[in-house]
Amino acid sequence: MAVKILLVTGDAAESLEVFYPYQRLREEGYQVDIAAPAKKKLQFVVHDFEDGFDTYTEKPGYTWPADLAFADVDPADYAALVIPGGRAPEYLRNNAELQRIVQHFFGAEKPVAQICHGPQITAAAGVLTGRRTAAYPALEPDVAAAGGTYQDGEAVVDGVLVSARAWPDHPAWLRAFIEILRTKAPAS
Repeated sequence: MAVKILLVTGDAAESLEVFYPYQRLREEGYQVDIAAPAKKKLQFVVHDFEDGFDTYTEKPGYTWPADLAFADVDPADYAALVIPGGRAPEYLRNNAELQRIVQHFFGAEKPVAQICHGPQITAAAGVLTGRRTAAYPALEPDVAAAGGTYQDGEAVVDGVLVSARAWPDHPAWLRAFIEILRTKAPAS
């Protein structure tokens, strides 16, 4: 039986930040389950950087089904957690079931990978205090308000937490996360 990794997301998640870890971790031999507020087809988005814009732009992205709802997740069944960004974390952070899930992974010191706006979720779950994390640069004050230290980097490692700024950081981010997984939760 494959080692299971949980990926938590919702509508308006950044397509690349869902699919890159989903496919890369499956390639490593892990079972990756996607959990969302409800078991349904999710609508992702594409965030891009365009000349002349002060921030990223957003376009419709891929759709993909969630395997299970947050309420149905037993986090003890999973070896690690992935938290993609996009706009989804903006509303997901208030979900009590998701906060329960996140608190389990941090309390059990299981590997967690977060990227872009993902730290909005860990901040709301109260688990960033004393931790270093990367995030989309606009979240630096949010990280500080949650008691964490923002670090500008493509793969910031703080214990078993691996974070990155946005999808351009994927190679370094997943490389660092997979190194931790190979030690803490090998695929086979």
